[in-house]
Amino acid sequence: MIDEIRQKMRAIPGMDVLLEKEWTRQWQATLGREGVKRVINGELTRLRRRLLEGEDMDLSPDSLQKILEGLLRAEGRRRLRPLVNATGVVIHTNLGRSCLADEALAAVTEVASGYSNLEYNLDEGVRGHRNAHVEGALCALTGAEAALVVNNNAGAVLLCLSALAKGTEVVVSRGELVEIGGSFRVPDIMAFSGAELVETGTTNRTHLRDYAGAITERTSMLLKVHPSNFRMEGFTTAPERADLAALAHEKGLILMEDAGSGLLVDGKALGLEGETDVRACLAEGVDVVTFSGDKMLGGPQIGVIAGRELVVDRLRGHPVLRALRVDKMTLAAFEITMRLYMRGDYDAIPTLSMLRRTGESMKAQATRLAARLRRVTSARVSVAEVEDAVGGGSYPALPLRGWGVAVTGHPLGGAGRLQTLLRARDLPILCGARRIAGVDDALAIHVRTLRPGDEKELIQAFADLRPSELRPPELK
Repeated sequence: MIDEIRQKMRAIPGMDVLLEKEWTRQWQATLGREGVKRVINGELTRLRRRLLEGEDMDLSPDSLQKILEGLLRAEGRRRLRPLVNATGVVIHTNLGRSCLADEALAAVTEVASGYSNLEYNLDEGVRGHRNAHVEGALCALTGAEAALVVNNNAGAVLLCLSALAKGTEVVVSRGELVEIGGSFRVPDIMAFSGAELVETGTTNRTHLRDYAGAITERTSMLLKVHPSNFRMEGFTTAPERADLAALAHEKGLILMEDAGSGLLVDGKALGLEGETDVRACLAEGVDVVTFSGDKMLGGPQIGVIAGRELVVDRLRGHPVLRALRVDKMTLAAFEITMRLYMRGDYDAIPTLSMLRRTGESMKAQATRLAARLRRVTSARVSVAEVEDAVGGGSYPALPLRGWGVAVTGHPLGGAGRLQTLLRARDLPILCGARRIAGVDDALAIHVRTLRPGDEKELIQAFADLRPSELRPPELK
């Protein structure tokens, strides 16, 4: 047995020999010599370990080449790459949240491919401020006196607390001490900023008198936090925003609100209810609001701070701001997104367009897609009503009625197996799996979140899943 293992070990070619093979030279042109060496060396180490553990393996030259080329092919794929979102979750945090508008993409390419006036004032010929490119539009859209942008909403909250409340007390309702994705916890970010958390009220009921009773001489701020991806229902109470603002101003305090997703239009324009837009928050007396740019707003990842000029101006010179500043590509995309809002072109913003889709249009698309899929698969394909979601911590208790295609009875297996095969494609495809129209273990293709060109990829994917002798010679 030991002699057999030694013989197999000696049969494995050395690195120098492998690097001279024609098939590895081709990969060296793509990955570089050192990149190929790293992949091969890692796999040879694993193979030798498995041999020593007594595992029987085929390590013939052809088999070894197949193993190594598979790994090199995987290494050659970009780590961050596009995919097809057929899950029905519009603002999917794991899939990059919002898709950018075409105009925003063009602006990013134009600004990134050359020099720009990122921090240069063309009118005066002196150094400028990158925030100036978007502040005016933000103020116009939200009604704020001043606005500032940083790299994300967590950064916006951190900057506000550090600059406005460090070394002082901040009063927060116990029902708003939330933790959201990525372990962002309000108490932790509060402690990191140097502000002191003062809890008030109870988990489900906090009254105005609770806030008033928690205020001391060391209090500088009342903080209202968006609950993000959860909701409390039933026996709950929270003071009106205007009453909270009146209390804060009576005591000479700042009222800050972390609005989370950053809704810039009345939710009814999107067919949604239950969220307060940023303009309404400020109109009701909030001094400073923070929100995200890549959720309901539909732009790039960015954190926005909007509010009273005297408050926002206190943030501009804070040293934390430089660590959180926004790069030129993000600003280019965000400026164009703001312009689309300014002219009311909501359907040009993919996130808003998906949310505004009608049931009739989705059902029609699902019907067409189902008909095309039936031509390339022997599985059962049907049109079904599905439940979509806004995602990104927005409207967690509000399911969206959608339409999709249910695939069952596929010869290669159930929904789980199909999901694995579709994810493994060069352009991965992510679908849902659930009980649809009384059918268990159905692969669910939600059409709401499909982008232009995605249907073609889906058709090709299912054609590739057919036995080779049954595949059509050419897809139309």
